[in-house]
Formats: sequence, C-alpha cells, structure tokens
Amino acid sequence: MLVPFALLATLVLSDWPPLRRLDVAVTAHLHGYALDHPAWVRTMSVWTDAFAPMPLRVAALALVIWLASRGARRLAVWATTTMVLGGLLAPLLKLLVGRPRPDLPDPVAQAPGLAFPSGHALNAVLAAGVLLVVFLPRTGARSTARAAVWLGALLIAVVTGFSRVALGVHWTSDVLAGWLLGAAVVAATTAVFTVWPRPAPENRRPPPGR
Repeated sequence: MLVPFALLATLVLSDWPPLRRLDVAVTAHLHGYALDHPAWVRTMSVWTDAFAPMPLRVAALALVIWLASRGARRLAVWATTTMVLGGLLAPLLKLLVGRPRPDLPDPVAQAPGLAFPSGHALNAVLAAGVLLVVFLPRTGARSTARAAVWLGALLIAVVTGFSRVALGVHWTSDVLAGWLLGAAVVAATTAVFTVWPRPAPENRRPPPGR
C-alpha cells in the first residue's frame, strides 16, 4: 500500500491535470448535492463527528484497556502502536505536502489545517483494521458474526472517508491517500507483531528405530 500512496502523493505534488480535474469534478458534484439537501449534510456531519480521529482514539483506548485486563497484552500493544503511529503520520505528511483544502462557494462545513492525506480517512482505516484483527478471530466459524465485524469495519472506513468529500472539506485523492496509508500501517504493524493466532504445531511421531 505504500507504493500506491507514494505514487498518489507524487501526482498531488506535481498537480497532475487528470487527477486535479477528477478531484474538482467530484467535489463540485457532491457540493451541489449538499447545497440542495440539508438533511444529507446533517447526516454526513453527524457521521464525520462520531467517527472523527479523537472519538476513534478514545474507543481504541477503551479496547486496549479491555484487552490488557484479559491478558492480551501483546494485542493491546499492537493496537496502541497502530493507532499512535498512524495518528502521527497524518499531520506530518500534511505539513510535507502542504495541500490546501477545497475553497468552495457557500461551504456546508469547515475544517482547519491542510488536506493531504485525510486524517479522518486514515484513522478510520486504522480503527477498522483494529476491529478486524481483534474480533475476527473471536467469531470462530460463526458466519453471521464474521459478516457483522466485516460490515462494521467497512462502514467505519468507507463512510467516514466519503463524508469528508461529501462535506467539501477534502478532495477525493486526500481520502484515497488516507485509506492507502492507513491500510499500509495496519499491514506493517500486523506483520511486525504477528498478532494473528498461530496454528498449533502438529504432534509428529519420530521415525521407527529412533
């Protein structure tokens, strides 16, 4: 995921015309829809506030405490590392890229700071990844429970990112970058901590004569 993110960042920094036109077109379309549908704006605003980085971090902290209390300290450290690392990367990269947010007539929402990558999208993917890694192994073979975990993770990641474009506070490529970087962080920390359950070693009998 780091390679697609790096490529996207390069295109943004070079102001690649096709990407710029796509960003402007999507933002203009969604902004027009938002101006005509106040209820839509309220729904997106509630969602984007509920799944903003800070509420997600508070929820992650509660999960970490729960994991530690159940003796899953390695998993608790992994979840903490994932959320902290991703949370630090977003503001740093915003400063390095320095991309301004959309400047729209009659904006329906406001957001401070720079645009690329979307911190909401990045943190939503981090939270979704933590949700999957912590709870999928606990569902066992229950297909309904597994589907619920996957659905919850996808809704958190996808709708939160989309809400930022729908409200006109991020370009589409900002959100895509946040998704890619968040997925890269989750993949990297998961590989390092090897949090997935390991299969029990098979009991092998020694060869005859030994």
